[in-house]
Amino acid sequence: MPDTPDAPEMEYRELAVTGAYAFVPQVFPDARGDFASPYQEGVFTAAVGRPPFPVSQASRSVSRRGVVRGVHYTLTPPGTAKYVYCAAGRAVDVAVDLRVGSPTFGRWEAVELSGDGGEAVYLPPGVGHAFAALEDGTVMCYLLSQEYRREHELALSYFDRELGLPLPVASPLLSERDRRAPTLAEAAARDLLPRY
Repeated sequence: MPDTPDAPEMEYRELAVTGAYAFVPQVFPDARGDFASPYQEGVFTAAVGRPPFPVSQASRSVSRRGVVRGVHYTLTPPGTAKYVYCAAGRAVDVAVDLRVGSPTFGRWEAVELSGDGGEAVYLPPGVGHAFAALEDGTVMCYLLSQEYRREHELALSYFDRELGLPLPVASPLLSERDRRAPTLAEAAARDLLPRY
């Protein structure tokens, strides 16, 4: 641990999506490298107004430059809360409000996350998540409130014109599932969107 007791540990702000937050930890560099704490329970509780969700699973992905993952979300209920940070590389991380009845339904906000800064985002259940990797070897880490269950996993098209999500990479690389994902309107017509 760094010897800087008076330094602020982490800043936070609410995103344009109701209930979603961005966190920026203090980074402590020295001759060996640096130290940061991308997740801090006390700051999370102060920001969100309640203690963090019990973590049921921790996951990570490694992506090449140009990979786009998402927009992913889970059936609600049960829904999955996510706390996401970038351990290496850089990514544009996007939170999309997919909750029917939410005051920010359809709204999104993009945040750049990097391994150098330790920034993180919190996404409550019903908020979609996507990111675009800006560098080879981009490592994204996730704390999840539910364990992965294939039958609960859903996706929307990142290229849905109604959403208008930013595309910071040329020639994006997507999984077959993400390429075939429905638009927001198609998912709504099939009653696949979460409720607020």
